[in-house]
Amino acid sequence: MDAGLPRVLFVCSHNAGRAPVVPGRRYLDWPVADPDGAPSAAVRAIRDEIDAHISDLFATLPGT
Repeated sequence: MDAGLPRVLFVCSHNAGRAPVVPGRRYLDWPVADPDGAPSAAVRAIRDEIDAHISDLFATLPGT
């Protein structure tokens, strides 16, 4: 499995720990609502929440 993720530093998931485990990687669990079937306003809110998670992650990376 590691050969498929040689440059991955983080694995971000909303799968509640069901992502494959690759030793030496940092795992982030981002609990977000499932947008399937949700109204447009709810989907936009979910999108914005994911964007905030990504922005927060980038802010923690060295050199950013």
